[in-house]
Amino acid sequence: MVSPDLPVFSSVSDVDVLRADLVAARFTFDAVVALVGEDAMDALVREQPAAARWAVEQARSAGASTAGTDAGLAALVWVFVLGGVVESAELSAAMPGVGVEGLMRLGLVEPAPGGGVRAAVDLRPHAADDGLELWVASDVGAHHREGVLRKDHVLGIGQASLTLAANTVRRDVDTALDVGVGCGIQTFHLLRHAGHVTATDLSERALAFTRFNALLNYEQLAIDPADMDARLTLLQGSLLEPVAGRQFDVVVSNPPFVITPRTVGESEEDRFTYRDGGLPGDQLVETLWRGLGDVLAPGGTAQMLANWEIPSGAHWAQRLDEWTPQGLEAWVIQRDVESPADYAQMWLRDASEDRDPVAAQRRFGEYLEDFASRDVEGVGFGYVWLRRPEVGRAHGVGRVFEEVLREVDSPLGPWLKREIDAADALVGLDVASARAVVAEDVTTETYGRPLDPHPQMIVLRQGSGLRRTHALTTEQAGLVSACDGDVPVGALAAAVVELVTDDDLDADADADADAAAGQHGTQRQVRDLVDFAATLVRQGLLVIE
Repeated sequence: MVSPDLPVFSSVSDVDVLRADLVAARFTFDAVVALVGEDAMDALVREQPAAARWAVEQARSAGASTAGTDAGLAALVWVFVLGGVVESAELSAAMPGVGVEGLMRLGLVEPAPGGGVRAAVDLRPHAADDGLELWVASDVGAHHREGVLRKDHVLGIGQASLTLAANTVRRDVDTALDVGVGCGIQTFHLLRHAGHVTATDLSERALAFTRFNALLNYEQLAIDPADMDARLTLLQGSLLEPVAGRQFDVVVSNPPFVITPRTVGESEEDRFTYRDGGLPGDQLVETLWRGLGDVLAPGGTAQMLANWEIPSGAHWAQRLDEWTPQGLEAWVIQRDVESPADYAQMWLRDASEDRDPVAAQRRFGEYLEDFASRDVEGVGFGYVWLRRPEVGRAHGVGRVFEEVLREVDSPLGPWLKREIDAADALVGLDVASARAVVAEDVTTETYGRPLDPHPQMIVLRQGSGLRRTHALTTEQAGLVSACDGDVPVGALAAAVVELVTDDDLDADADADADAAAGQHGTQRQVRDLVDFAATLVRQGLLVIE
């Protein structure tokens, strides 16, 4: 029997039989982690399978591969996750309900060259922090097959998709949109808190994988297999074109943002569609970014991952601010910057193009020439959050462009929500009259020379979320240390400024002559301290009582 090019269910009974076998085999995320170890599982996400292969080989040799045993689970991991070859009898014993013939009919396995069977798709369990557990199929990865990935490769659950899922601010909504659905992982997370999800992709293969995965997980996703459109609609087309004229409460996208040199006469079949949108430079990201305002309902939010070019001599955020539609709030966090050479090498490795040294060298030169043609100094990567304000509700985020290169918490979504909520709560709030306390995860660090009683630097450090740091002035340090919830922020700021000013006057021989002139400066210092406290409240380092 020849396997189809895509996984496909012909009936609901096919779904149920396969699900029953996967459950009986204990093919869950936790069970796989227990089998291979946490370090090996982390390495797998980075496409480094050696440690997992060693652990699975040990389990396979320990006993018969019957359903429910470690050896049976190892057989599934060996085939579907690691790309190994097994005899038909071993896989049939691990999945007796569907059997090898049934797996071939579903498009999940195929005959291996030289005998035995191998995976036709990558099929692996996924577990999220919110309790969602799924099985997700995608095209086989680089460690499954020799050579370069197929051009219409459908990407599985990788680090980028996990990052976006962890960053997304979750709230109950009526409608959601997933732009560039891929294997469907963002859509499946959206279905947990959206009444209906629309998912788009230019790739017919991607939509087919998403449909297969949605049906395979219909119970977890509360989907009726006989009426999937009631909760999930799949539309083929580029970016936002399939949903023109519609608006959504939440939009997420992990678009094909990789900046790739264009060649004369290229077609869609010449591109890695999972990562390359086919436009010069970062125009695909710009096009999507500029268009998101049209599909956001009032109060609606959009989140995506993106790359952007940084022209020589320009600030990285300048173009991104220009891309943001008028009237939308924007919070953009730049997480990394790569040189053109490093960027080219990274993406040549991603698609295994470096397995052909001659072609890789030629392609590397094309990358550098392409970046040079636009005077690109670096390529930024980061997180994007946009919101269309809703009439009658406070919106305090505005436009924020910041660089955070340090390690941050994951999942980050709940922390982003706290900052957004705090910014909204600050609208119209008289911070000077409010009482604040230092958040429990915040600490101070002092730096100075040994035996010197006066520190040269005091750093305020956030222990979670974006893990922000602030180098404090003497006044700022005094204000933060006094925020215990008993005295309003404005009164604390005035007291701190007065104390520091008195110390300065005592040390100044001309203090009497300067006292009147200093009064105006003192008022400004108090205002600045109150504004600094508001910043700390927004960022979660101070909490309004």
